Amino acid sequence: MDESLRAFLEALDYDGEPFGMFYTDQEPPSGFAPKPGPALSMELEQSGAINWQEVWGSFSCVIGSIWLARKKNTAAYFEAARYGCMGGSFYLGFHQPQLDFITHYVSTGIPGTQVHGERYLRSPETVRRFFTEIAPRPAPKRFCVFKPLSQFAPGETPETVTFFGRAEVLSGLVFLASFVTDDFEAVMSPFGAGCSYLTSWPLHYLGQGRLKAVLGGFDPSERKFLKTDEMTFTVPYEMYGRFLERWPDSYLRTDTWQGVRKKIARSRDAWGEQAGQGDGKD
Repeated sequence: MDESLRAFLEALDYDGEPFGMFYTDQEPPSGFAPKPGPALSMELEQSGAINWQEVWGSFSCVIGSIWLARKKNTAAYFEAARYGCMGGSFYLGFHQPQLDFITHYVSTGIPGTQVHGERYLRSPETVRRFFTEIAPRPAPKRFCVFKPLSQFAPGETPETVTFFGRAEVLSGLVFLASFVTDDFEAVMSPFGAGCSYLTSWPLHYLGQGRLKAVLGGFDPSERKFLKTDEMTFTVPYEMYGRFLERWPDSYLRTDTWQGVRKKIARSRDAWGEQAGQGDGKD
């Protein structure tokens, strides 16, 4: 691990290692990837050509794959043919626009069928508006890869960096985002699927010329792939670089933060964890 990152994580009292996300045409030599699934597109859906049984048979959650990667300290990666989840395929930029089926699945379901809906938004129309507004960027290369920062090779640069943590660690990251940007609204927390917080939303803000951190982990469907009380905190690579450069001038060196570190230790004790076991499951 890079010494500047190591020093920052020690000051933050972050147990584990952040994950970086990037796109590449080179398949990772190891890691977790979903099983191949059938092609997805609005045209295929409208023509009735999607094999839904195959879609669900190859289903796996993006955050679930990342959870496995965290436990094994390796990569999780995806491509258009191995997307795992219809939502994840959209958020990671492998197909657009999103399928009409998903607008019903996320909201009210489909009357007269076994698709009862997640009830996360109140109507299919609202879901469609959400998909239009978030408008994920098309995948620029074949693979979308998430892996620990220490495993990035020379010439590989993450677009986003994600921290996984509970409230005390998050308090350090949230305030640091404002410290390094002079932006009082440096942290956003919009509606979205778990993987959208790690990809679509930070890239969405960057596309608007806004350097924003994204606090996530609120999707009820992803909670089983996070530790109890754990959330995600994702920053663009530029903000991550500012973290490494500017944290020594921040409150992370003050007595106030040392008091917070005592609570971090108590949190580990409460969940039966020890330093260095931050990827263990509750």
